[in-house]
Amino acid sequence: MATLSLGAMRTLSQRERRVLLIGAPIAAVLFFLAVVLPLDRSVSRLHRQVARKQSDLAWMRQVAPELAAAGPVRASSTPLIVLVDRSARQAGLGRALSGSTPNGSSSLNVSLRQAPFDTLIGWLARLHQRYGVRVDSATISRADGPGEVNASLVLSGP
Repeated sequence: MATLSLGAMRTLSQRERRVLLIGAPIAAVLFFLAVVLPLDRSVSRLHRQVARKQSDLAWMRQVAPELAAAGPVRASSTPLIVLVDRSARQAGLGRALSGSTPNGSSSLNVSLRQAPFDTLIGWLARLHQRYGVRVDSATISRADGPGEVNASLVLSGP
């Protein structure tokens, strides 16, 4: 970027000097409003997200021993397909749930499309902790949206 020396400023017309003296601060303000301020807001938002996730992790570590000691609580009268469907919808994965097919008496093939990864993992953890449902196999691939995945799971009951 070229800078104007005092001698070069003198060669400019009065109108050009005025445009330069008024335009430079306006350009600086526009740069600040268009670039710096949005970046600062994004960084602040991300810091809040990290703090919230760290708080969630601390809470999970605190209650993990209690949950492990309690063991699974699956009601034997609820079929696995109903349990999986109901809990997926309660977890906010109803839109992502694209299919579930029984695979024997205690196994289920489940497909999800464009599911938020964090929500999917939390749902699977709750299924295991609350009902003793195990993930026998999982194929997870990145989906189009940020943080979203496609998943094919084989789940089995206790």
